Amino acid sequence: MDAAHYPTGIIERAARIRLLAFDVDGTLTDGGLIFDSEGRESKRFHVQDGMGIVLLRHAGIEVALVSARPSDVTALRAKALGIERVHVGERSKLACVQRMAAEIGISLAQIAFMGDDLPDLAALRGVGLALAPADAHPWARQAAHWIAPRPAGYGAARDACDLLLHAQGKLEAILERGEHP
Repeated sequence: MDAAHYPTGIIERAARIRLLAFDVDGTLTDGGLIFDSEGRESKRFHVQDGMGIVLLRHAGIEVALVSARPSDVTALRAKALGIERVHVGERSKLACVQRMAAEIGISLAQIAFMGDDLPDLAALRGVGLALAPADAHPWARQAAHWIAPRPAGYGAARDACDLLLHAQGKLEAILERGEHP
């Protein structure tokens, strides 16, 4: 996607971002919660979303996961992607984002948050770039500055990563290299 396809002001907002925080269920996954007969949880993650996260990290943009639900699966996925900022069981996602901003020494304007539903609204409203998957609840879509063309769990997070890489002039070098970092 080139700059002409992004709404006015999105590239400017995305160019400032130093941290992209993702909700997990309904953002990095399709929102389905799968439990086996013994109560073990499983989730489906999209490999392109994972690659986008890896590319962001290698480009110097921090990534965090912020979920209201405690989940061993979320922690395992974060570890596989090298994400160190993993916050599960968060009642207030905005407060969590504010704590991360203070820890890193950045403003909320330098944070992007991608979420899909009511628990994400305060964080979406409080950051510099609010993002939502194509199939997010209308409340989240309304709060978002930009809505990914793809749904949650099917590349929406990758779309957000690509937006940041493009806006910060880092996409061309990645494409030129043409291989996994």
